[in-house]
Amino acid sequence: MIAAARAVLALALLAVLYALVASMVLLWAAFLAVALWSARAPGVQTPPTSAIIACAAFAPIVFGMAWAVVRTARPSAPREDAVTVTRRGAPELWRMVEELALGVGTHPPAHIRLTAEVNASVTEDAPLLGLAPGRRVLYLGLPLLAGLSLAELRAVLAHELGHFSHRHSRFGAVAHRGAAGLVAARQAIQDASAANDLVRLYAGGPLLLLGLYTYLFRWLTRPVRRRQELEADREAARVAGPGAVADALCSTEALGAAWQQFLAEFLAPMRRATGRIPDDPFRAFAHMVQAPELREPLATLRARAVERPAGPDDAHPPLATRLERLARLPAAETGAVPLFARPLSVPPRYAIELGRILLPGPDAGTRVPWRDWLIELAEHRARRPLAPLAEAVRTVEEAERTGRLKDERTERPKAERTEGPEDERTGRPGTERTERPEAERTAWRKVERAKAERPETEREPDALTIQRVLRLLDGGRRMPLARALNSRLPRGAQNESDPLRPLADALAVLIGAQLVSRGVAYWAMDWTGPSILVPPAGIAPETIHTWADTAVRLPGQTQRLGLHLAALGVDERAPLPTGPAGGAVDGVVPGAPGEQPRLISIVPGATGPARRRITAVRALALTVLLGMAGLTFVLWANRDEPSYPGTPVSPWTDGYRPGGGTTGGTVPAPLPTYLYPTAPVWPTPPAYRLPPPSLPGIDIKPLVPRSTP
Repeated sequence: MIAAARAVLALALLAVLYALVASMVLLWAAFLAVALWSARAPGVQTPPTSAIIACAAFAPIVFGMAWAVVRTARPSAPREDAVTVTRRGAPELWRMVEELALGVGTHPPAHIRLTAEVNASVTEDAPLLGLAPGRRVLYLGLPLLAGLSLAELRAVLAHELGHFSHRHSRFGAVAHRGAAGLVAARQAIQDASAANDLVRLYAGGPLLLLGLYTYLFRWLTRPVRRRQELEADREAARVAGPGAVADALCSTEALGAAWQQFLAEFLAPMRRATGRIPDDPFRAFAHMVQAPELREPLATLRARAVERPAGPDDAHPPLATRLERLARLPAAETGAVPLFARPLSVPPRYAIELGRILLPGPDAGTRVPWRDWLIELAEHRARRPLAPLAEAVRTVEEAERTGRLKDERTERPKAERTEGPEDERTGRPGTERTERPEAERTAWRKVERAKAERPETEREPDALTIQRVLRLLDGGRRMPLARALNSRLPRGAQNESDPLRPLADALAVLIGAQLVSRGVAYWAMDWTGPSILVPPAGIAPETIHTWADTAVRLPGQTQRLGLHLAALGVDERAPLPTGPAGGAVDGVVPGAPGEQPRLISIVPGATGPARRRITAVRALALTVLLGMAGLTFVLWANRDEPSYPGTPVSPWTDGYRPGGGTTGGTVPAPLPTYLYPTAPVWPTPPAYRLPPPSLPGIDIKPLVPRSTP
């Protein structure tokens, strides 16, 4: 009963949201009409610029919220980041879904779409806010297919189909569209603020109101949706077994963390460093989660997932609560489904297509087969210490060269001093330099100055070799070299208690890179640490590291290391070889002089949809601004103008009548103004009249002859 009341309140809030948005549109339209009417009013000296700017500023928010509500009120379009799986393309997956739909007592979905997220969900794009049945779609994350067992995958699918059997998708559609409408409205305001500085001045108030409204809506719908998740768990436990459902929930949480780690620590760094990505990243991820060294870390993630509380906006209950409810259910006989069966797979073309959606565009990188990419990844991770080692070697050699030159500058003049004639003032033997040593010193200084002033790109590339490292070790420079290397390593790789340990590891990696270049060894991927060198047959994996550690720690052991390398066919003077993994470029270690750095920006920018939204907001504001400015100017230019001075001319005040005559009889009427301003009417001076004559009048009537009858 309480759940039904909450659902009704949620529907009421959704209706209120639509009413508020409609009222905002009407108020904006009324304000626009008033602004246009005021522009045509007589006596207005300037156009209403403030009203024009206000209408243009509020237009992005009003239209953005209206479009967000209209878009979420109708059935949503298929997701752009999903790939549709046909019955012919993946018959095993469709057969499993149809079998589980029959088990939970519902119709199978009309479409199955694969996504790149560690999640599964169902949607029903029903009209009338989800109150009528519509098209059912099952979204399944491809990382789940790569990491879940067959029993766990059946449990996940049964849980999602259980939402259909209990008609959860009806209310879920209402709740989802309401929340999506609020989120879209907030996004519209934020996009308008990003595109228009004027909107940013007053966007805080609407954002605050929408935030409070969103919190209230989610507070009402969250308990209902969480209760629906528990009901779907019980339905899945009835079909697949409570143990399989519990394992699926824990494995999904662990896979989510592992997938994020794969993207952040392996895929993204390899892409930035080398510009190469796998054509099927999901199979590479499956290779990662099936590695033996990750069994213990994944078990730890599963255990920690139980302790994680549910988020305030999460529609799912806490995992501990769900596991506790599942433990109370009786065990079900699930049939002949093995617990540790091989994970269900789909044709590679779907994974490759989804990989192109995950990493779109030509700037994503060069796509290589995922097995080759794993080999390059192992080599790239193994050769990471070589760039800091090359920088450390150059630093120590430069310091050594500077110190030697300083000694030559101080010792060489002393040896070149010769006794000369006595000083006239002291009587002691004087010292003077011969002209030849002075000329040699001057030439030597010019050469050194020319070398120092030479551009960095014109200097000779000092490629990293084993011989350069062994020469510094023989010269007693192991501690300066170790300190220089530690200062260039990441904080987690530094070893202050044993500074020689990183130097020994880097030397072993350098030797391993030479062996791999000769084709007698290879790097094996280790997902929990640096790659492992697999040496030639007859040599243990730790032997190379033991040789390097002995040469670093014990003086005089570099010659023994040289003998071992010569027996393996390794040339100490050979530069570091190039490789597709980006370990070296033209024999130069990354970071060495002469290297051309990759111009790859890792600054997060606006996504394609966000850029399109911001562009649409700018176009809308500019269109409203220009349209209102033009219309207002036309209305203002054709407004009624009063005559100056006097009252405005109108049919009631104008005495002029076409065809002649006036309205007042003998008094002539004023000239018509024809709605244009006229010249001021100056008062007419009175006409001068002569005074009447003072002579008496003469009556001449009797003098006029009469006619004879």
